[in-house]
Amino acid sequence: MSLSIGALARQAGVAIDTVRYYERKGLLAPAGRLASGYRRYGIEEIKQLRFIRRAKALGFSLDDIRELLAVSAERDVARVRRAAQHKLGEIEQRIAELEGIRVGLRALIDECPGHGHADACPILNALSKEPDV
Repeated sequence: MSLSIGALARQAGVAIDTVRYYERKGLLAPAGRLASGYRRYGIEEIKQLRFIRRAKALGFSLDDIRELLAVSAERDVARVRRAAQHKLGEIEQRIAELEGIRVGLRALIDECPGHGHADACPILNALSKEPDV
């Protein structure tokens, strides 16, 4: 199978600029070129782009994905599992932080009457408050 960059992007569900970006970042090997200078891609590149897209959807950074791609080539399942556990821990920490933010924002909204002078607004006052040192 020999695909143009546009056909590759369509089949992998990404933009052409994304393909080029991943090539520059070293996540996707640069394609071979025809005598005309056009890049040609195959099924492996489609698989790799789909892998990257799915990993990004799970919250992995491009550096994480680079490591996962290297580990998948080695077939080191234990390392893949550790990387996934680490990512899960980071996500759970972010969720806990967001829960705290939600509670605080909900309390400010509940305190705000939604009318009156701005200098009496509990939301604006909380945002303008100097941090405790």
